[in-house]
Amino acid sequence: MNENINKSALFNGSCFALITTAFTFSIRAGILPELGEEFGLSATQLGFINSMWFLGFPISMIIGGIVYHSFGPKNIMRVAFVAHTLGILLTIYAGGYTTLLISTLFIGFGNGCTEAACNPMIADMYSGVKMNKMLNRFHMWFPGGIMIGALISTFMTGLNLGWEAQMWITMVPTVIYAYLFFGKAFPKAKVEGSTSLLNNFKALFSPVFLFLFVCMALTAISEFGPQQWVNIILANSGANAMIILALTTGVMAVARFFAGPVVAKLGQTGVLLLGAILATIGIYLFSIVTGPAAYFVAVIFALGVAYFWPVMVGAVAQRVPLSGALGLSIIGGVGMFSTAIFQSIIGGWIDSARAESSAEGLTGDALELAAGQATLQNMAFFPIILIVLFTIFFFWQKNSKKTDAVSPV
Repeated sequence: MNENINKSALFNGSCFALITTAFTFSIRAGILPELGEEFGLSATQLGFINSMWFLGFPISMIIGGIVYHSFGPKNIMRVAFVAHTLGILLTIYAGGYTTLLISTLFIGFGNGCTEAACNPMIADMYSGVKMNKMLNRFHMWFPGGIMIGALISTFMTGLNLGWEAQMWITMVPTVIYAYLFFGKAFPKAKVEGSTSLLNNFKALFSPVFLFLFVCMALTAISEFGPQQWVNIILANSGANAMIILALTTGVMAVARFFAGPVVAKLGQTGVLLLGAILATIGIYLFSIVTGPAAYFVAVIFALGVAYFWPVMVGAVAQRVPLSGALGLSIIGGVGMFSTAIFQSIIGGWIDSARAESSAEGLTGDALELAAGQATLQNMAFFPIILIVLFTIFFFWQKNSKKTDAVSPV
């Protein structure tokens, strides 16, 4: 049924769409201080702007999951292109806080459409270990795109090119994915019953799905929290914050490229548990080290969070297959929704830590460093909770390892 589709074009188009998502993440992280300075915004206000990126994401993901089989992935990606284009242009010509909120919401909406269409499409094109490998290679381009975007932002900032010029760069992968998807046939669902919304909704209330739902909220904020705020939290750590972001995401991209044998060896549950341990160590070390040591810590953190998102998506696809496209959209949506909620909270942590440090007599770089380190210590609680949850999941699913090792079709 799916043998006659152009898998290469569809997969490559999906990757460029995810690169667009990544550029809107990393380039915006790079220009965040400029936006705050130009428009006179506090860290809390910047947090609300960030939250629009993460809020638009789950809204469109969930809607996309519901209409995936009726509206179709091709049309969902058309909506993604329009939303991305509008969001990017509105950001470039923003006049202040309100416009930035609206434009970032559009970008988040486009990003969610990308996940809603591409995750189930790739899951339907491949199966077994091959599906895990291709999902990881697809999601490789989120950290890979962040790395490229972070380097572009650093380079352009060094040339004194404004944030508007940097945002124009995000239109490049947007146009490319639109071109690759144009005129292509998309795959049909491969799991019998997964096209039924009734079956999908029933599967959403299974114990495994509900457990993964809770875990996804914590894996997402563990990954995105430190990365989105890196240029503010680590700007005074003695290391280049955007280089740390590029290094982190570069390691994540490489790890995801080689995910096939890693997941085959450790299983989904083992990979998730080990990731939570490394993420905890990484975030805690970020809160106490300064200077070049931060680059080493970035590698530890990257290896911790590298497999969270794609393996969580793969776990739902394999362990709760009847949840279908809706299940994949819901699991991704809760990740982004939780991250949206915590953006303003993280901004509030920074503002509170600044006030406390200022009251202690700290000023300038010392004040900013202390505030950033205090905020990172708060963030470390997310993966600590995950260690407990994924230990439970490891033993719970110990007799279900056959789901980790189905044939590599």
